[in-house]
Amino acid sequence: MTYSGQVTVGGAADVHELKDLMITKIAVGPMNNNAYLLRCRATDEQLLIDAANDAHTLLGTIGDDGIASVVTTHQHGDHWQALAEVVAATHARTYAGRDDADGIPVPTDVPVEDGDVIHVGQVELTARHLVGHTPGSIALVYDDPHGHPHVFTGDCLFPGGPGRTTQPEEFKSLMSGLEAKVFTLPDEAWVYPGHGNDTTLGAERPHLAEWWARGW
Repeated sequence: MTYSGQVTVGGAADVHELKDLMITKIAVGPMNNNAYLLRCRATDEQLLIDAANDAHTLLGTIGDDGIASVVTTHQHGDHWQALAEVVAATHARTYAGRDDADGIPVPTDVPVEDGDVIHVGQVELTARHLVGHTPGSIALVYDDPHGHPHVFTGDCLFPGGPGRTTQPEEFKSLMSGLEAKVFTLPDEAWVYPGHGNDTTLGAERPHLAEWWARGW
């Protein structure tokens, strides 16, 4: 089956099969949050991005192999509703951006800074700190040695624009961060957002000036 990245709450997960990594995308909760289960093919170690909601569904997707780690992309409550239950069941290490950790009610084992590397088995994910949607939002970049990069953007980038900001300086910070740390990747880079469908940097790049002009 070809991966589409189109998932619905209560529906089936979609699996993006790469040479070294399997990415399972599932939608959960009343705000249609995306959670991503990453599995290293060489070691079978797993990592979850955003235990957003519906712990029962997430734990069923994780399966008996458990997870070694769970990364929370930012402190907004819709991204960690199931975190406590998932961590209790799996004893996973918790990761979050250092500047958002205090806003997440489950202790963060590993506060993340810009450029930090998080491992899932033999696969490396590089954190990109993007200030604006929240003070400590992070995106994760998997630079696939066999293909193009894959970017998990949380709520910092969606099809059609950056994530929500409430002040002009927050918007400027987020856009500047995206241009400096995300849009430096090639057009083929695949974007996995915190809600809704996937996109690519190539599909979004032509609209950067439009986003700047509209201010959101």
